[in-house]
Amino acid sequence: MAEYRFTPAAERAIRAAGNWAGGESGHISLPGLLLGLLAEAESRAAEMLAAKGISSSSVLARWPKLTAATGQDARKEEFSPAVQAAISEAAGLMSDFARPLELATEHLLLGLVAARDELSDWLAEQGFAAEALKAEICRLYGYETNGEADVEVSPVSTSLAAPQAVPAVADEVTNGSGANTTEKTVQRTAEVGDPKTALLRLIDAAANRAREGLRVVEDFVRFVWNDRHLMSELKRLRHELAAALCPLQGSQLLASRDTEGDVGTTVSTEAEGERPDMASVVTANFKRLQEALRSIEEFGKVLNPALAKRVEQLRYRSYTLERAVSSTSFGLERLADARLYVLVDGRETTDAFSELVGTLVQAGVDVLQLRDKRLADRELLIRAQRLRELTTDSDTLFVMNDRPDLAVLARADGVHVGQEELSVAACRVIVGPQMLIGVSTHSLEQARQAVLDGANYIGVGPTFASHTKKFEEGVLRGLGLLGDVSAEIRVPAFAIGGIDGSNLDDVLATGFTRVAVGGAVLSAVDPGTAARELRCALRNRS
Repeated sequence: MAEYRFTPAAERAIRAAGNWAGGESGHISLPGLLLGLLAEAESRAAEMLAAKGISSSSVLARWPKLTAATGQDARKEEFSPAVQAAISEAAGLMSDFARPLELATEHLLLGLVAARDELSDWLAEQGFAAEALKAEICRLYGYETNGEADVEVSPVSTSLAAPQAVPAVADEVTNGSGANTTEKTVQRTAEVGDPKTALLRLIDAAANRAREGLRVVEDFVRFVWNDRHLMSELKRLRHELAAALCPLQGSQLLASRDTEGDVGTTVSTEAEGERPDMASVVTANFKRLQEALRSIEEFGKVLNPALAKRVEQLRYRSYTLERAVSSTSFGLERLADARLYVLVDGRETTDAFSELVGTLVQAGVDVLQLRDKRLADRELLIRAQRLRELTTDSDTLFVMNDRPDLAVLARADGVHVGQEELSVAACRVIVGPQMLIGVSTHSLEQARQAVLDGANYIGVGPTFASHTKKFEEGVLRGLGLLGDVSAEIRVPAFAIGGIDGSNLDDVLATGFTRVAVGGAVLSAVDPGTAARELRCALRNRS
């Protein structure tokens, strides 16, 4: 494989792949390389695999003979013939890219997907397709998805190596007759005061601000929240910004940079030197990001309209991510101490309902959700208003199931919707900005989407068979889904479905610290005692 070069991340993945035994003797195998890519957790390949729900455990379940190598079996460096063929296949699909190829983790993944092997068949079952993955890689590197590059860009062209001939960036100029002509090349060095240099200098500064702002927010969700999902989304946005700027080439931007001559470096306000808390840091850097993207977008229209259009879409994405971070923050604040969430129906009478709710409030239940499909709207509203009265001046939050309209009328603290009910956006229009919105999720992808949609918390399940609700065969998600969600999502999440004292330890072992129950409390001889015991167990074991 001497004709190829590998990025540092790809080299680390290959080294990790060499530590898996059970493939072809003495060589790195295809499944071993897949595990190596997953081991490079912050690489694009790992993010793409995680987006399809593929983890090291799922790979090892499919290829159980793979084991962590020891002794002489460790540190394999040679590729098996199958891996060599896969990488050659990937290189062939990237035939329009500049040479010599520098293969990144996403290119190695492309080779595995296109390998025409049992591993590629398995990856196809998980949702991967070679052409779709190639199109995604081309888009990331600034190439059209039909295989033709907008601009021929070498993967290493942004280094600080000696200047080379650079591709043209279209530049409309006017000749003496007033007709427009296109300048075929952009000089790497231009005279001081040249408008092209000034324009590149402006875009370079804005790009730096955008990347810096993104990195600050990314570091917050990574190190403060440990939120892998939002970190991955922010990192993807940062990578796509770099890819969008490829037509300009880093060498052009660096050549135009003049930090010493920037009059803005000495101008600041008092507000810039102070931040009252981490939330204000995140807010300021989202604004920094969006303002910088808008500047690139507007001035980019002069150099390259296609670039401006791509940056516009990135700006819109940043608004969605800002909302997701804000919504997560609001949920974490309002539900900071919430561990036990109990779903109650309206009972047969208002008196019976009042007695049950009063008992649960006294037991210290953190959240009560009113869920009743039997009652007419008028009766349901009466129950909701009664629930509000009983939870006022208590630490128990009141959530209305499915009905944002009744939640507003009853002055609830929140509304909860399922996958088939109103969207988060539609609910937000009805309930306003201060009410919690929760969403039921039944897969990792639904949980991820709920965060991006602006949910303040999620329900995850059903985990076990329930005594109070019948589920169709195949609907139960088990503990695996809880583990997957816990590993990457930090919006408050409540495990739901058949949970009681007998299986609570199993739920907590997945990383979940919050549960939503119905029958475990309502079917008990003494609902108050049952709720109190569950709440105590949650606080003692989490």
